[in-house]
Amino acid sequence: MGKGMKIVLATGNADKVREIQNILKGCPVELVPLSEFPPLEVVEDSGTFFGNARKKAYEVSVHTGLPALADDSGLVVEALGGAPGIYSSRYAGAKASYEDNVRKLLFKMRLERHREAAFVCVSVLYFPGGEIFTSRGKLEGRISKEVSGGGGFGYDPVFYIAKKRKTLAELADDEKNAISHRGEAFRKMAGVIKKLALRDSLSAPESSSDAPENSGQ
Repeated sequence: MGKGMKIVLATGNADKVREIQNILKGCPVELVPLSEFPPLEVVEDSGTFFGNARKKAYEVSVHTGLPALADDSGLVVEALGGAPGIYSSRYAGAKASYEDNVRKLLFKMRLERHREAAFVCVSVLYFPGGEIFTSRGKLEGRISKEVSGGGGFGYDPVFYIAKKRKTLAELADDEKNAISHRGEAFRKMAGVIKKLALRDSLSAPESSSDAPENSGQ
């Protein structure tokens, strides 16, 4: 990944870090894992994806002194009234595994004929000075009746994409990222980051011989 402004990835989820790094390949940014800083626990107590993402980005930025990039995402199932929604990662309990959450979802859906669902992702980029940018992605699909595929993570093994005739877990990483909710949201954010990088380069001193190194903030 090409170096540029330093941005902290505001998540402790290693699977999500890997996925975001893959999506932002080639973007002029140096993504710094949150694990490189002292531990921080952010309580996700907002009632919306945006609220949670904004809170994570803000608190991580304050904690590290750097711009922070966060997202909040989840599965929205029509037959369940929008559940698990913002509680997707802890649907089966505070310390639930991916398998626990999927098992509960399939149990809740066992008698449902209408299985339409969507993955939603909202990303937020927050700068220490208070500047904030946001983007959103969505992927429509259906909940399958059984687990299929060994890739991805979370609910991917039961999220069926009709046009692919596969679950997300059956797709290669690049193929998944090309259509996923997180892929859409972070590709939009990549466009924002590129514009910011261009803005910073245009506002930099013309002569760099005696100018201080741009920190990228």
